[in-house]
Amino acid sequence: MSTLQKTVTQKNLTPQQVVAELNKYIVGQDDAKRSVSIALRNRWRRMNADEEIRDEILPNNILLIGPTGVGKTEIARRLAKLAEAPFIKVEASKFTEVGYVGRDVESMIRDLADIAIDMVKTEMRDRVEEEAREIVEERILDILIPPVKKNKGNSNNSSPGFDANSSDQDFNPQSASDEELNERTRKKFREKLRNGELDEREIEIEVQKSSRSPMMQVFGPQGGMDEMGINLQDMLGNLGGQKKTNRKVTIEEAREILLEEEAEKLIDHESAVQEGLERVQKQGIIFIDEIDKVAESSNNSKGGGGGGPDVSRQGVQRDMLPIVEGSNVSTKHGMVKTDHMLFIGSGAFHVSKPSDLIPELQGRFPIRVELNSLTEEDFFDILTQPKNALTKQYQAMLKSEGVDIEFTEDALKEVASIAAQVNDRVENIGARRLHTILSSLLDELLFAVPDDISSGDITIDKDYVNKQLDDLVKDKDLSQYIL
Repeated sequence: MSTLQKTVTQKNLTPQQVVAELNKYIVGQDDAKRSVSIALRNRWRRMNADEEIRDEILPNNILLIGPTGVGKTEIARRLAKLAEAPFIKVEASKFTEVGYVGRDVESMIRDLADIAIDMVKTEMRDRVEEEAREIVEERILDILIPPVKKNKGNSNNSSPGFDANSSDQDFNPQSASDEELNERTRKKFREKLRNGELDEREIEIEVQKSSRSPMMQVFGPQGGMDEMGINLQDMLGNLGGQKKTNRKVTIEEAREILLEEEAEKLIDHESAVQEGLERVQKQGIIFIDEIDKVAESSNNSKGGGGGGPDVSRQGVQRDMLPIVEGSNVSTKHGMVKTDHMLFIGSGAFHVSKPSDLIPELQGRFPIRVELNSLTEEDFFDILTQPKNALTKQYQAMLKSEGVDIEFTEDALKEVASIAAQVNDRVENIGARRLHTILSSLLDELLFAVPDDISSGDITIDKDYVNKQLDDLVKDKDLSQYIL
């Protein structure tokens, strides 16, 4: 296996391990978790299969079907984090057919390529960080204690027996040369730097001006408006050399500024681009949300509206088809093949049905998973089980103010019950309903801290929940706006 192939090898997670990790953040939806975990493992299996058949193994794209707020997007996002893969979420409704002003579907591949290259560069910066810190330390020392220029006429400027690491007791300042005194001073300042004793001291550093010039939107070769990211500096050439400027900052700030600059010099940008393109082709995950919005409802098509295909529906599907099937897309970094990218489509399909997509596109999403609407029990689990549960988030925020809040089990059951009622009565927005309910529930408390309540323990029980939310739940008209 080549070095580049080793770089793009995914984390060796089994399907059951993937599901176990997803369970930490997402409640229920076992079928969806099972499907995406198998899809993720199949990519690892493909990259470790015999070379003769490796390129013939194509991914099974997935179509997630279910109402809003049931975990479709969260499953895809957590999956990408687990795989440490380039991931992008796009909304199908934002694209238009080629030839019309707007974003064309190929832009999602270009954006994903940028994300992958940034990922690789970040990893490279982490690898060279230690070396960059040493260089930055020397640069700051050179500003504080400029090194003494060696005398060309004397090849041995050091006094006999001088050792930069020797103790102060062995050092005689009167017999020391300028180089020795300078080295001794630098050694002391180096210790102060490492101990943070000089962090608040101001120095003047020379930094490169940001090379990020304004980007231009240009018309692509087929007429679509596309953000190609053309840099005016690149077009005009590096006229007058690389500009630098002097800034007066504290040593603590200087360390961060110079660290970024030195790390940037140490990484191999050409290798980063090659690795990024390889990674996006073998590991890229594209989550296409609201794919049902580009499906033309069978009811509309029977109505005979005329006027040709809708540019935001069938036209987008036709443009999306070659990308999902596998094609070459031109980016500013080079060509990207989409054959082995994993595409996850998602939609509520309230108005339209998956069968309303054009047949060719339907065939490219062979794995279809229907996600269930959330029940009252699901809401209770969402409030208690995930590592990032909303209750835990509010507890962490208020703890920063010195206030500890505790939710009783009855209180959380009541919140779950209210969420289920309002979703059933007003509009089913899934788990997002919990955000609005908890925000209303804790509104008074969040406003009172820290002015009226600066510390202490507070228990949120069922009575408190009913007191805060009872009027809103009973008033149907009011709940439509607030909950």
